[in-house]
Amino acid sequence: MPCLVTPESARQVSPRARSQNMCGICGWIDFDRDLGVPEARQELAAMTATMAYRGPDDEGTWIDGPAALGHRRLAIIDIKGGRQPMTLEEDGRTALVLVYTGETYNYRELRQRLAALGHRFDTSSDTEVVLHAHREWGRQDHRSAVRELNGMFAYALWDVGRRELLLIRDRLGIKPLYYYPIRHGVLFGSEPKAILANRLAERIMDTDGLRRTLCSLADPDITAFRGMREVRPGHIVRVTRDGIRQMSYWQLTDSGHTDDVPTTVRRVRDLLEDTIQRQLIADVPLCTLLSGGLDSSALTALAARFSDNRIRSFALDFVGYTDNFTPSLMCPTPDGPYVQEVSKFVATDHTNITLSADELMDSGVLASTLHAHDLPFTGGDLDSSLYLLFRGVRQHSALALSGESADELFGGYAWFHDSACVQADTFPWSESVDIARQSLDPDLTTKLDMPGYLDEQYRRALAEVPALTGPASADPLERRMREVCYLFLTRFLPRLLNRKDRLSMASGLEVRVPYCDHRLVEYVFGAPWAHKTFDGREKSLLRAATADLLPESVVRRVKSVFPSIQDSTYYRMLRTRFTALLNDRNAAVAPLLSVDGSHALLNATDNVRWVQHILNLQDFLTDYKVSFTV
Repeated sequence: MPCLVTPESARQVSPRARSQNMCGICGWIDFDRDLGVPEARQELAAMTATMAYRGPDDEGTWIDGPAALGHRRLAIIDIKGGRQPMTLEEDGRTALVLVYTGETYNYRELRQRLAALGHRFDTSSDTEVVLHAHREWGRQDHRSAVRELNGMFAYALWDVGRRELLLIRDRLGIKPLYYYPIRHGVLFGSEPKAILANRLAERIMDTDGLRRTLCSLADPDITAFRGMREVRPGHIVRVTRDGIRQMSYWQLTDSGHTDDVPTTVRRVRDLLEDTIQRQLIADVPLCTLLSGGLDSSALTALAARFSDNRIRSFALDFVGYTDNFTPSLMCPTPDGPYVQEVSKFVATDHTNITLSADELMDSGVLASTLHAHDLPFTGGDLDSSLYLLFRGVRQHSALALSGESADELFGGYAWFHDSACVQADTFPWSESVDIARQSLDPDLTTKLDMPGYLDEQYRRALAEVPALTGPASADPLERRMREVCYLFLTRFLPRLLNRKDRLSMASGLEVRVPYCDHRLVEYVFGAPWAHKTFDGREKSLLRAATADLLPESVVRRVKSVFPSIQDSTYYRMLRTRFTALLNDRNAAVAPLLSVDGSHALLNATDNVRWVQHILNLQDFLTDYKVSFTV
């Protein structure tokens, strides 16, 4: 008999939390074992417990023969009916079992369609709708069911009759999902830590894993840990006794865009309005993350227009940042003045989360950021400051809207508009590998062959780009910009989405990303580059579609990236810690470094992020007890 276990304490929940679906999932399939034995139950419990912060109010497990599924969840109203793992019964027997994380924004429409087809529902949750969608539209091919869903999600579906597991991830990869093949099955989890809690998973980093941690690149095939894989965005991983197979249910294609510029602008506005109205549905305190840039300001203005309540907004700031701001190519203006102008113009209830160097270098903050990522984070203070921002927001709101993917979709970054970056025969944002050559052990540098690795990844990505059709296909610039847009959406954006998910979940905050709605992504990706720059600037379509909602200063503002602290105190603290590391020959990271080359990093402020990355790598190797095989 299958065993469904949910703690009694999970029944005590707040009735306000209905639309939160912040979760963590995990599981274990072994076709040659009965996982109902005590030892296996303990392993599953340990895996599930690692994700307590993703779902602090409820947990459950389901075990039957070769299948064991675990779930952590934030409380909802229908705690008994909405508990997970959730089962679908047919003829008195369990047919499907689901553990699900995320949000399906069109679940109400799907529920109506399924009800008209004879399906009956016991709960008001989107999870049950997903279950019935698979039973109705997935009998022949589960891809048909997933294509019906509009949302951000990652879930595992166990088909009892077929004895098969499906691991499914949303189209853009907003929600993470990892798996680890074992001899007779698989381990899986929302985060690597869930998989690593099982003794079958080895904590080994090989050459590929180290390459993965050293690059600002989303490698869709490997993770930092040997043998562990990520379910690719828009894919399903099917696990049976015969093996593991990954298949695509969605990919970017050429739409044959024929709309003129005015029509395209109107369509972008329509899609944004529909998407944001869907994602505003919540019975928990909701806010926006506001930087004063075009993306977040437009999102905030639209949210304010369609919300029944006054929108709260939050912005990141640093002590003395605006007064002592030093402009750069990627960050020409401080956010503060624009944030205040938008907040006043839109009438939000605004709060600044102001951080100091001491807070960013706090050992507890650095440890929390590392354990949220499960790998050495590459953003340095960008990661720790984002974690602290989310932590501050969570004191007031449980749900936030954020502007990820707007730059990748509409062409916002300076790289899009730099001919040298565009025409370079590599990723436009590629950082120089010279820093790595300088600071790493020379023998290791040779083994890693970072230039070769980056080139291989680049060629593989280019081979995926859908070819242009129609008149635009004859224009070399249009062909190249199609490639560049694809590279950003599939190799750059996933890193930002992963960073957003992991750090927000670690703070107990759910973050929704309206610009990642797949309908908007499909439409704008198909638009010609000439449309995206029709006014001679970056993000022409988004600017034209939302200009009426914003102050003129924000409409004219040049793109400025996520802010980094500009405080000499922070740099001094960082150098002190790095110097101590280099003097410790017993440090876990020591065998990987050239001491002379690493000391040279301290003399260049431009290399601060790489210094931070080495420190993070040291903490990762120590805390996660990772062994090397390179």
